[in-house]
Amino acid sequence: MAAEGRSEGHPRPAARSQDGRGGFPHGQGDHVTSCHGPIPLCDPAEPDQLLFARPPPRGCFCCAMESGVRIYNVEPLMEKGHLVLVWDDAREGPGGKDKLVLEFTFTKPVLAVRMRHDKIVIVLRNRIYVYSFPENPTKLFEFDTRDNPKGLCDLCPSLEKQLLVFPGHKCGSLQLVDLSSTQPGTSSAPFTINAHQGEIACVSLNQPGTVVASASRQGTLIRLFDTQSKEKLVELRRGTDPATLYCINFSHDSSFLCASSDKGTVHVFALKDTRLNRRSALARVGKVGPVIGQYVDSQWSLASFTVPAESACVCAFGRSSAKTVNSVIAICVDGTFHKYVFTPDGNCNREAFDVYLDICDDDDF
Repeated sequence: MAAEGRSEGHPRPAARSQDGRGGFPHGQGDHVTSCHGPIPLCDPAEPDQLLFARPPPRGCFCCAMESGVRIYNVEPLMEKGHLVLVWDDAREGPGGKDKLVLEFTFTKPVLAVRMRHDKIVIVLRNRIYVYSFPENPTKLFEFDTRDNPKGLCDLCPSLEKQLLVFPGHKCGSLQLVDLSSTQPGTSSAPFTINAHQGEIACVSLNQPGTVVASASRQGTLIRLFDTQSKEKLVELRRGTDPATLYCINFSHDSSFLCASSDKGTVHVFALKDTRLNRRSALARVGKVGPVIGQYVDSQWSLASFTVPAESACVCAFGRSSAKTVNSVIAICVDGTFHKYVFTPDGNCNREAFDVYLDICDDDDF
């Protein structure tokens, strides 16, 4: 529950107590900032749960689970809300508590956070909040959304374009908002793209904010649209079997796009020169029926590689070592790191593999 007297999502600087530790002295303040010096306790009946306890006089304890961290007040026993904590890694100080600079508290679970140099976006299941950032954060916008259990949202990082995209109220649609032309505290006419027939499952903007890519829960097609004209630019086919897409990402110069799914395959598509993408063999047959025609006209990935199918992963483009060699990085929840390089002719080879959880000890963080 949110503390009484504070509105939803009210930001405040991270506080310092009189004893130099994070949080407020006992009996002061509305929110818990942190719980330092925890004693880990594992509940055998709940293997996915760790309890981080501290003596009751400090007033709080936290419970870390696979779904996130919950913070509770001891007396009275109550959940202290859902927090968004912002750290400044460049700040001087020996520990993480010295780098904590900002905190937001919400009454409902926070599903996603997006940031750019001047704004921070916080996504709840049915609402999106936009704040100025980083100095003196102020709530600029508040958008009601369609039920959004995955917290789908993307924010353009470009200095020239402040575009925000999230699922529209109509099933399968995307809503785009230009934050630079919308006045804070007002509602703007919805800028909607009817992208799919089914629910949106994945969405991504390119760096300049000129193109948006999306996929439905069917997971077979990725469609790209011009954010200005709303016209469909290209349709990319991941496969023919339904799949859950975890991630869609553009390369820095928008020449390529990568996507990962629960099939355990990361696909790479060409955007700048779509002739590099593979086509169905039926494309050479000529005129076909409307249903088969949609399949034939689709473009297939120019390159792909596999990761553990049972392990969800995110993918993104790495630094290019040469003009004709590009790289894609996949990071999986099983702790594995994969780096592959590919060439325009579709050649794809693994360059690096590691288990990132093993490269250092917990004490190094």
